[in-house]
Amino acid sequence: MKRNGIELDKEELQILADFERGEFRRVRNVDAEKLELEDAARNTLQKDKRINIRISSRDLEQIQMRAAREGIPYQTYISSSLHKLVSGRLAESA
Repeated sequence: MKRNGIELDKEELQILADFERGEFRRVRNVDAEKLELEDAARNTLQKDKRINIRISSRDLEQIQMRAAREGIPYQTYISSSLHKLVSGRLAESA
């Protein structure tokens, strides 16, 4: 949908409507808030544990092929997949 000559998607339209209704509040200390959010993001993404697992060579080959298609190292692909699974962004297959 266009608004003032700008194409907005559904989410952007909702944000604009919320803003126009005054539902947003100014952050008192932007710098402190930014540092707190950066720290939370850093702690969330920090890889501080190492694991060792045994999997079948067939599974590993499949993982390596998928990682190659994504253009990332297979260990990064595994870590990303596990993160998506535990955060609910990747559905378990039954």
